[in-house]
Amino acid sequence: MSDLQLDQIHEGKPVLLEKNGKSICVARVGQEVFAVADTCSHSEASLSEGDTNGFKIECWLHGAEFDLRTGEALTLPANIALETYSVKIDGNSVTVEI
Repeated sequence: MSDLQLDQIHEGKPVLLEKNGKSICVARVGQEVFAVADTCSHSEASLSEGDTNGFKIECWLHGAEFDLRTGEALTLPANIALETYSVKIDGNSVTVEI
């Protein structure tokens, strides 16, 4: 069973996925989909409420940016990487593996 449908995920606008007690931010870049922890490592802000620009996601609260591919914190005030999750795409089905 898939977690999301590919056509539900629009480039530039991440979505929140709740799975196995975890809040996960799912974002699309072209035909690729990435999944990172939804909570900013700097504060208790939901990253899925922010925006993406290419492979970067920006926290709407303080402007910290993270690399969607690696979870790496790219700009202050965040300096701790996000947890990342493997994503499988099968046709229109998107599954995040925890």
